[in-house]
Amino acid sequence: MLRNRKFLNYKFRRQHVIEGFVVDFYCQKLRLAIEIDGKVHDRQKEYDEIRQQLIEERGIKFIRITNEEVNKDINILFSKISEI
Repeated sequence: MLRNRKFLNYKFRRQHVIEGFVVDFYCQKLRLAIEIDGKVHDRQKEYDEIRQQLIEERGIKFIRITNEEVNKDINILFSKISEI
């Protein structure tokens, strides 16, 4: 749903590298990183928090959402993006 400018004509890059870290999606125009957390993130919470902090220190906003939320209702993500 984020590909090909389908959401409000914003371009999102998938698996984008920021300061050596890979984020699931990134929009340059919004300076927004989106991370979709699955089960693996349960085991690496401390790493994820540090990574997010380092990215945010560069003026990039960060949205975290779980796989379950995305699968249940993708509009949850779109609402979060719209709040930025």
